Amino acid sequence: MDSVYIPPGYYGTRDVARALNTSPGAVRNLVYRGRLKRAGGTERQPWFRAEDVAALLAERRARSAA
Repeated sequence: MDSVYIPPGYYGTRDVARALNTSPGAVRNLVYRGRLKRAGGTERQPWFRAEDVAALLAERRARSAA
């Protein structure tokens, strides 16, 4: 597999899946449902802003703590 350049401050799909403890398919589902927005990259290899991923993670943690 070719290594893909992802600029600082952004995550690839696998990185987001790892951070959210889920699968790449679930990340694609979050994008489809409008919960996570692509910030660049290509259709097949999108980038996501680190701030957006952190906000989604914080929201999930708050929901599980309640």
